[in-house]
Amino acid sequence: MSVTHRLPPVRGKLIENAPLADMTWLRVGGPAEVLFLPADEADLANFLAETSDDVPVQILGAGSNTLVRDGGVPGVVVRLTAAFAKVEAVGENRLKAGAAALDKKVAQTAAKEGIAGLEFFTGVPGAIGGAIRMNAGCYGTETCDVLVEAVALDRMGRRLIVQPDELGYAYRHSEAPDDWIFVEATIQGTADDPAAIDARMAEITSRREETQPIREKTSGSTFKNPDPPGTPDQRKAWKLIDQTGWRGKRIGGARFSEQHANFLINDGTASAADLEAVGEGALADIKSATGIDLHWEVRRIGVEKAS
Repeated sequence: MSVTHRLPPVRGKLIENAPLADMTWLRVGGPAEVLFLPADEADLANFLAETSDDVPVQILGAGSNTLVRDGGVPGVVVRLTAAFAKVEAVGENRLKAGAAALDKKVAQTAAKEGIAGLEFFTGVPGAIGGAIRMNAGCYGTETCDVLVEAVALDRMGRRLIVQPDELGYAYRHSEAPDDWIFVEATIQGTADDPAAIDARMAEITSRREETQPIREKTSGSTFKNPDPPGTPDQRKAWKLIDQTGWRGKRIGGARFSEQHANFLINDGTASAADLEAVGEGALADIKSATGIDLHWEVRRIGVEKAS
């Protein structure tokens, strides 16, 4: 029996056996037992408060760095709606962004407002909620560098306002509890000419197009670099993948990109199991050859399909 009968009434939508593959950039995976599309923050807060703790609940953001396993996701998957995607200027060189706002939209809004320092978001796939969770960044700037405060709902539906130093940020990591759902962020930049900001954003976009397979079914960086940016003689995940022969190596419909070896590619026929097998195979060979333990940057959720 579906878990639906144990869930409280909502103003949004509850969808049983909801397909998730098309909500992720890798375009694979099984369904959510129940998908919840909250009408607004109050609807989500009430849902969390009234749902039993033994019902699994997890968030699915823009799906840019999420691999849904083929057996689907038990319990409830929360997908934030347009009510959580607003971006607006609030005070001097500050923006308030809903967690479902795409990173690129935040960068574009900042440019229109003459707010510099947020250009890097145009090179980060995904939405602000995920950026807060994983301290996303590129080209020398991370989310923690510009975050003023974030708003999250905990598993009991309580609204929490947290500062960056409370989130335990490190390279591609935060200490935020797994059951928090971020709903909003305030971010800070500096004043600059919109044309100059646009030019820097265009440069980032051009650089991405030249170096990354952004038009493929991919998830961005598969593994975290073993060393954070700025480390002397920094070791790079893509180099380790390359050195162990995994660039372009295929299992089923999955492979690491020939253009950028740290990007997993679904050629259109891959299963989630194929993609995970490529990743795990590379991890094992890298460990065997170098002694280095790489860690997934891609978030993997759900269960494997029963054989």
